[in-house]
Amino acid sequence: MDVHARVQTWLDQFDLGLKVINTPEHTATAEQAAAALGTEVGQIAKSLLFRIGDDKYVMVVTSGDVKVKSGKLKSVVGSKPRLAGIEEVEKATGYSIGGVCPFDLPRGSDIQILLDRSLSRFPLVYAAAGSDHSAVGVTLDQLRQITDGTVVDVT
Repeated sequence: MDVHARVQTWLDQFDLGLKVINTPEHTATAEQAAAALGTEVGQIAKSLLFRIGDDKYVMVVTSGDVKVKSGKLKSVVGSKPRLAGIEEVEKATGYSIGGVCPFDLPRGSDIQILLDRSLSRFPLVYAAAGSDHSAVGVTLDQLRQITDGTVVDVT
């Protein structure tokens, strides 16, 4: 089963009508995804993986037009965060950079999901759906449901 079919099957279990959007254009960066989907950069939900301590990860999902403030993130997670490297991201999430989605993560990965409040500015945001040519349109409430994430302010 290809990654898009796998992600779609995973989304279907929530019965929210969410559909993977495949595009011929690259969606690896927030700017590319916004152009491919015809939206604002802020409507792109970018997923960033941070290492906390020696072996714990947290994924922060923010609007594509904001930056995570390490001090705010540190106050939420309790220790200094470090952005994960390319190999680390692939190993921990099962996805390549540019296609990392904040859901359908490997069983037992124990990655805490934090959804930044910046996403609430839009009725619909677009998260990556497993590749650098895909996305899924979701509301913040749907994103919270499918990620079991916590809404925070880290930008």
